[in-house]
Amino acid sequence: MEVDARRRGRLVHVRVSGTPSDAPLHERLLQLDREVTEVLERYAPQRAAVERMFANNNTPTVLGTAQAAGVAITAAARCGLEVGLHTPSEVKAAVTGHGNAGKEQVTAMVTRILGLDAPPRPADAADAIALALAHAWRGTALGRASGQTGLATGSMTSRGGRSRFAEAADSAGRRPVGAGTSLTRAQQQWLAAERSGAATGAARRR
Repeated sequence: MEVDARRRGRLVHVRVSGTPSDAPLHERLLQLDREVTEVLERYAPQRAAVERMFANNNTPTVLGTAQAAGVAITAAARCGLEVGLHTPSEVKAAVTGHGNAGKEQVTAMVTRILGLDAPPRPADAADAIALALAHAWRGTALGRASGQTGLATGSMTSRGGRSRFAEAADSAGRRPVGAGTSLTRAQQQWLAAERSGAATGAARRR
């Protein structure tokens, strides 16, 4: 993803990786590490984001997902990247305006925001794109509008020279969308939630 300071997004590459379920754990994690590293080295982003995990009744699934997330975080850190962590509800609220939105709603909004010709498939691809958008928006317009400092810039561009993301997007015929200067409804709602959280935190510190 490339997201500029005006919240215009370009989808350049999305990949859903899988490993054989019967393969040894160390081999599966190693394969994931190689694939993540390959993407990071190819596109050289400035920021990365990973979904924040919470335990639930499906403990084996959570454990496996947490292990995979750890591999992704480590790969990003190895490349010198800052890694943002966001809960699923934060991501859903950012792109749809509702923290309990379903996968179809997230997919529909991602398709609309980026002006895609077809919805990203499988649904995990749309979730990954939504996570990237949420992380980028948090660091650009939302950070400035809320008066906060020290936030990540959210500009998913390559280090040095013109963005490799932008070059790839141009070659793919993608156009920036969302060129308006006002916050979207979803962004306004998330900003309000962030302000509320900041106010609560300030009150607690007193």
